[in-house]
Amino acid sequence: MEKKQKAILVDIIHPRMLKRMAMERMVELEELVHTYGGIVVVKAWQKRFAPHPKTYIGTGKVAMIGEEAKALGARLLIVNAQLSPRQAYDLSEMLRPHKVEVWDRIDLILKIFAKHARTVEARLEIELASVRHMGPRIFGMGMEMSRQAGGIGTVGVGETNTERMKRHLREKERAIKEKLTKYENGRELQRGRRRRQGLKTISIVGYTNAGKTMLLNALTGRREYAADVLFATLDTRVGSLWLPGANTTALLTDTIGFIKDLPPELLNAFASTLSEAIESDVLLQVVDGSDPHWEKHVRVVDEILERLGAAGTPRILVCNKSDQAAPSIRRRIDERLADRVPVWVSAVEREGLDALLSEIERRMKSHFSTGDL
Repeated sequence: MEKKQKAILVDIIHPRMLKRMAMERMVELEELVHTYGGIVVVKAWQKRFAPHPKTYIGTGKVAMIGEEAKALGARLLIVNAQLSPRQAYDLSEMLRPHKVEVWDRIDLILKIFAKHARTVEARLEIELASVRHMGPRIFGMGMEMSRQAGGIGTVGVGETNTERMKRHLREKERAIKEKLTKYENGRELQRGRRRRQGLKTISIVGYTNAGKTMLLNALTGRREYAADVLFATLDTRVGSLWLPGANTTALLTDTIGFIKDLPPELLNAFASTLSEAIESDVLLQVVDGSDPHWEKHVRVVDEILERLGAAGTPRILVCNKSDQAAPSIRRRIDERLADRVPVWVSAVEREGLDALLSEIERRMKSHFSTGDL
């Protein structure tokens, strides 16, 4: 895709699914493709009550996509779901004559992660997620190696190669985990040092592209890379935040953006990075206040924080991009989230930051004694 490879996107929609919801699913997938650097040439849907057990989409639809790929020069099919090993294999086999590679949604996210990772730790976490995603697809690899070995009587070769590949992946996963453990041990030492010094920590969490890094920059004066793309941040970034009302400094940490349908293996692979959020004293949950899909994004982040075991951590809801938010969306957010008292800011225009700092100080004081602060 680095050379703007042409991609065909396909999704299954339930016959009773609203058209608006189907469009939203495809828009997010298209944004992921653009983030990676590809060009979408076809967006296709198929109405089905359940995915085809072998090819996810029906065989007739696969044949149609093959012809479209041939006519348009597309070499990539991206399925907006996590394919089973059998589906990935059979789809690839059917599209092999058209020289079309098949990715599922997880493959695409992993490619984006790999493109944006900057530290050794982030690259290791991505490699671990890739190994875990690849593991169940050993069946297809074994069949491919059997075919390459040549004809009748080579099934045993394929089985041997499959077992060899499984062992290789197990060893690779173990080696990566050992390296990540060293980073996590170092991170735990840092956290212990902070606790001994009485230094409080705050983590920024939220849906991808909500403006978390921009908020970090605005509050701490740092100049971290921030872009209007999904997953611009994968590495943990930390800055010092001065809290004038408490006359103290806290550490403010940025984290990877969340996204819907994030499978456990991806979340688990970033456990060391996300441990900063789990161990924090206060969370700033950033919401893009200008996004009409804000409610769904809030729900996704809430669910992931619960999966991480951080649901009980004191949390401040920060509605970012107040300068771009339509009055109707702003009113709806204030009404629907009245019990969470959202704080409106614009990280770009540096508006509302004083109110946010006051809320951080108030929230921390309500959970810690004055002596601790």
